[in-house]
Amino acid sequence: MSSQAPPLLQRTPLFDCHQAAGAKLVDFAGWEMPVSYPAPRGAPGPSDPIVREHMAVREACGIFDVSHMGQIETSGPQATELLQRLLSNDLALMPIGGAQYSLLCREDGGVLDDLFTYRLDGDHYLTVTNAANHARDLAWFQEHALQFSDARVDDVIERWAMLAVQGPRAREIVQAISNAPLPARMHAAGQRLAGAQALVCGTGYTGEDGVEVLCAPEDAPALWGELVRRGATPAGLAARDTLRLEACFHLYGNDLSTERGPIEAGLGWCCKEDTGFIGSEAVRAVRAAGPAQRLVAFAIDGPGIARQGNPIVGGGEVTSGTLSPCLQCGVGLAYVPAERSATGTRLQVDVRGKMRPAVVKDKPLYRKGS
Repeated sequence: MSSQAPPLLQRTPLFDCHQAAGAKLVDFAGWEMPVSYPAPRGAPGPSDPIVREHMAVREACGIFDVSHMGQIETSGPQATELLQRLLSNDLALMPIGGAQYSLLCREDGGVLDDLFTYRLDGDHYLTVTNAANHARDLAWFQEHALQFSDARVDDVIERWAMLAVQGPRAREIVQAISNAPLPARMHAAGQRLAGAQALVCGTGYTGEDGVEVLCAPEDAPALWGELVRRGATPAGLAARDTLRLEACFHLYGNDLSTERGPIEAGLGWCCKEDTGFIGSEAVRAVRAAGPAQRLVAFAIDGPGIARQGNPIVGGGEVTSGTLSPCLQCGVGLAYVPAERSATGTRLQVDVRGKMRPAVVKDKPLYRKGS
């Protein structure tokens, strides 16, 4: 038996806020993160904390600590050239102050990560990585930067805390403490929020309007407290997952991996092969030939909840699954043979030995007013 103590989990600058709120904390990618929060005493609404937080985002405003995400800064005269080689999208389409979603691919087209990049200035970019992939992404950036002597890559994960404020009232609540109009969707701007300097980004992972805010770690607790005081409901990882699944947003490690390519994942729209990004030729070949499998959204027709790894009769498997608070049924994402990927196709999902009927649905699964 080893006498070594297990490695300590990393904590975000908002850890004390979560602990004071009574959050249920779990290990997520090596970080001690809130999965859900108890309801305030006497609060109306659902008793299940995940459903309560989920519906707060759908109906009003939720706030998430996403400070476990990583940040990489790329700068210098060849910064654009380097990122054009690394990222699947076309940086020529991104203005200063713009935001862009893209993939980081291997030469064989396998996906290393999905990323958001913000263009802070002409030759100055900030890329946000998934927590579990940050070290690998950083090493990939640094390795390829060796071919671009006038590009600089810096790990700036220690420089930023990150909050996601999402929901129909999110922009109103953040605007009330901002010194300038909030940036539009898919744009970013430096602003002061409650007196603290921040980068405010019109992005999110919930299918709702809102912003993601990057600020200095020391400013994060006061900013969190002020936004909660103004009506933002603290929400944890569990609600973040149910929200993104209703919106059919990919989760790396479930719906994306090095074993899958962008075309089968339905992300060909953010791949511009003519830029010559790493993996572009492999992606071009699959686009031309058509993928063997496609990632589809589905809903369970009746009781039951599918989970990652559940096999689908006739080929394929579930990559993400949950109970949808808004749709009141089991939903998920799954890779299925391309010929069985059309909307309306009936599926049989093997959920722990029980066959659950399901049907392929249009994306996103949840739409406002539907």
